[in-house]
Amino acid sequence: MARKSIIARQTKRVKLSKKFAEKRAALKEAGDYAALDKLPKNSSPVRLRNRCAITGRGKGFIGAFGISRIKFRDLALIGKIPGVTKASW
Repeated sequence: MARKSIIARQTKRVKLSKKFAEKRAALKEAGDYAALDKLPKNSSPVRLRNRCAITGRGKGFIGAFGISRIKFRDLALIGKIPGVTKASW
């Protein structure tokens, strides 16, 4: 599991990114890069990282499910993810 501080930092970035999304888009369209530079750095969507919703793990993220590969495997094996079964041939 990721450290609590890293998960908190990520949630702060998500909140800031949503808050400044419209303002950022308007400034980009106007070409006002000086004003864009004055916005908080963490409000940029580029700074966001895909993280597991359960553990906060940053690597091995499966976007369609929003969780890491490890949690995906655990949940799929116990039947918690609908439509996903273990392959056998």
